[in-house]
Amino acid sequence: MKERIGFIGLGIMGKPMAENLIKAGYALTVYDVVPGPVNELVKAGASAGLSPKDVAQKSNIIITMLPNSPEVEAVLTCEDGLLDGIKPGAIYLDMSSIDPIVTKRLSDEVSKKGAVMLDAPVSGGQPKAIDATLSIMVGGPKEAFERVGQILRVMGSSAVLVGDIGSGNVTKLANQIIVALNIAAMSEAMVLATKAGVDPEKVYNAIRGGLAGSTVLDAKVPLVLKRNFNPGFRIELHIKDLANALSMAHEIGVPLPLSAQVFEIMQALKVEGKANNDHGGIIQFYEKLARTEVKQE
Repeated sequence: MKERIGFIGLGIMGKPMAENLIKAGYALTVYDVVPGPVNELVKAGASAGLSPKDVAQKSNIIITMLPNSPEVEAVLTCEDGLLDGIKPGAIYLDMSSIDPIVTKRLSDEVSKKGAVMLDAPVSGGQPKAIDATLSIMVGGPKEAFERVGQILRVMGSSAVLVGDIGSGNVTKLANQIIVALNIAAMSEAMVLATKAGVDPEKVYNAIRGGLAGSTVLDAKVPLVLKRNFNPGFRIELHIKDLANALSMAHEIGVPLPLSAQVFEIMQALKVEGKANNDHGGIIQFYEKLARTEVKQE
C-alpha cells in the first residue's frame, strides 16, 4: 500500500514534483497560498488541503517545497500549521533549501510530536523537476530515509543520505557554491572570447569535452547564446542560498571569499531589476563591464 502524501508549496519546483508523484499513483493532498496550482493538481487527481494542519492530518508523509527558512517555519508553526496536525509516526520531508541551523531547530519540534524530519533539498532546477531527474541530498535517520526512498526516486534520479539532520542543507549549500562559481567562470570565459572576436558557440563546443566541461557549462551556455534568461533557477533564490552559506561559514569560521564576490555580483543584478532572471544571467554583469554581448552569430 502506497503512503498518503501531503505536499505544501507548489511553485516553480514544487508543482512539477507533485505532478510526478500523482503520475506515479500516489494519493496527494496539496496546499499552497496561491490557488491556481492547487486547482491544476486537483484536476490531475490530487485533493486540496484546507491548511497545513489539514494536509498533515490526512498524510503519513508530508513534503514541503518552499522558498526559504521563514516560509518553512511559518508553515510549521502558524495557526492551523503543520505541527498542529502531524501524526505520531509520520515523516516530515522538507525539500526546501534553508539554513541548516533552522532545520535542526524545526526537527526538534517535529520530534516532540512523535514524528521524524528529514531535510532533502534538491539540485537541478525546474527542467529536472519536470523530468524527475533531480539530485536529492538527504539528512536524517536512515530508517526514515529508507521509508521514503521510493518516493524520492519518483522525483529524482539520485537520492543520497549524507548524514544527520541538517546535513542535506549543508550539502546543498556546498552545491550552490560550486554552481555559482561555475556560472561566474563560464561568464568570464565567454565574455573574454566574444570581446576577443572569437565565436563563443565554437569556443563552447571546443572546450566542453575537456577538463573545463561541466553540467553547468552544458546547461547554461546554450541558453545564454539564445539570450534566454527565463528562470530555471532565479537569481534571487541563489542569493538566498549564498546568504545562508556565508552565514553558516561565518558562524563556524570558514572564509568564503569567492562565494562572497559572486554573491555581490548577484546583488548588483538584483538592484538592476534582474532578480527573476535565471542564474545564468550572471553573465550580464560581465557583459556590462566589457560592453559586449555573448550570443549566437
